[in-house]
Amino acid sequence: MTGTAPVSRRQYLGTAGAIIGTTAGCLTGANASIHVLAAGSLTSTIEDHIRPAFEDATDHTLRPEYHGSTTLLQLISDGTKHPDVAISADATLLRTRLFDAHADWALEFASNRLGICYVPSTPLGRRLAAGTPWWRAAVDAAPDTIAVSDPALDPLGYRTLMAFTLAATAHDSPDLRADLDPATVTKPSESQLLADVETGNHAAAVVYENMALDHDLPFLGFPDAYNFAAPERADHYASATYTTDDGTRIHGRPITYATTVLNDASNTAGGRAFVRFLAANPDVVREAGLAVPESLPTHQGALPDALER
Repeated sequence: MTGTAPVSRRQYLGTAGAIIGTTAGCLTGANASIHVLAAGSLTSTIEDHIRPAFEDATDHTLRPEYHGSTTLLQLISDGTKHPDVAISADATLLRTRLFDAHADWALEFASNRLGICYVPSTPLGRRLAAGTPWWRAAVDAAPDTIAVSDPALDPLGYRTLMAFTLAATAHDSPDLRADLDPATVTKPSESQLLADVETGNHAAAVVYENMALDHDLPFLGFPDAYNFAAPERADHYASATYTTDDGTRIHGRPITYATTVLNDASNTAGGRAFVRFLAANPDVVREAGLAVPESLPTHQGALPDALER
C-alpha cells in the first residue's frame, strides 16, 4: 500500500487541464471552499503564489490554515481539525500519522533546503556577509542571537538540531552542537521565527530557503552534508536522529513536502483538484522558492482514479 511510484511530469501536465476543467465549476459560492491545513513554512508560498494561481485557474477557493507539521498532523489525528487537504513538510511524518485511519495515499510535490538567513546590519550578519563560515560566526555570536524552530512542533525544528549534529562531523568539531546552544533561542512557531528577525529581536534564523526569500532576507544554504536537500545523501542524513516526547525516534531524511485529501473531507472533489494543481504546476511552486526536481511528483499508496491518469 505504501510503495512509492514516480509519475512523469508529462503525464501530469498532459492531463491536468482536462482534469481540472471537469472539476472547476462543480462547486460554487461557500461550498467551493477547500479547507487546507498546511505547514507553517508554506504560509507565504500559498498565500502569495499558489492560492491566487489556483483560484484564478478554477472556480474553487482555498481556506488555508497554517501550523507546524507535527502540530497540524496531531490536530487531524486527534479529531480537533477536519480539513479537506493536509500538507506536511515531512512526507514520512504525514504517512506515519495519517495513513490507514485518516488517509490512504499521499503525493510528494516539492523539496527545499535548510540554511541560515540573517540581518546584514547586525554583528553576526556582517560576519556572514563577509564570508565567515556560518558555524564559526554562530559559535561566537551573543546569547539568543539565532532563532530556531521548536523541534516538538515542526520538522524545521528537529531538522535544525539534526543539521547541527551533522555539521559537527562535517567540520570536525565534536562539541559544535553544544557550542551553538548559547547563541540559539527556540521560537514557538515558524511565523514567529522570522517576525523576530525582521523586527530586530534576533540577528538570524535557521530556516528553509523559501522562507528567507518570502521575507527578502539574505540566505546561506548549508552544505549538502546537512541541508537535507540531496536525496543521494539520504543514508547520511539518517545517521542523525531526534526523539520526540513520546519516545518516537525520527531519522534525518531529505526534505519533501507531501499532501493528501483526507478520507472524511467535506470537499473531496475540490481537494483533489487542488492536489492536481500542485502536481501540474511546478513553475508556480518554484516561483515561491521551493524546489521541484525531475524526480517529483511521486506518490505513496493507491491514488484515487481521478488522480492516477
